Amino acid sequence: MRAPIGAARAGVLKVMFPAENLRDWSGQKVIDPDGDKVGELEAVYVDTSTDQPAFVTVKVGMLGKRLVFVPVDGATVSPNAVRVRYPKKLIHEAPSIDTDGELTGAEEPKVFAHYDLPYTATSVGERRLGRR
Repeated sequence: MRAPIGAARAGVLKVMFPAENLRDWSGQKVIDPDGDKVGELEAVYVDTSTDQPAFVTVKVGMLGKRLVFVPVDGATVSPNAVRVRYPKKLIHEAPSIDTDGELTGAEEPKVFAHYDLPYTATSVGERRLGRR
């Protein structure tokens, strides 16, 4: 049996739960494993072959004008944040789009490669990620 996921800070255990219904978390803050704020959750991208959440976009930067892609595998939620398993520095260096931009098919493999995740399209020209 697995113990609840939690983070101890100043002697307090904060219980985290597996992230479900990520679309409901739009606008909430996203934090890294150390509890550092990364940005604000903007949208969910699903794997088109399974229709399951694969990445979220997070608004980053001083004015939140840039969206970076972050894998959701292993993400957890607390009452006021979504915690991802990647460090803030790695996330801020991830491929990004403008807040009104779109991820192109040519850029998809770069998003996966940044996090050392395997990328296989089911057929030539088919997209692996779809925004929901």
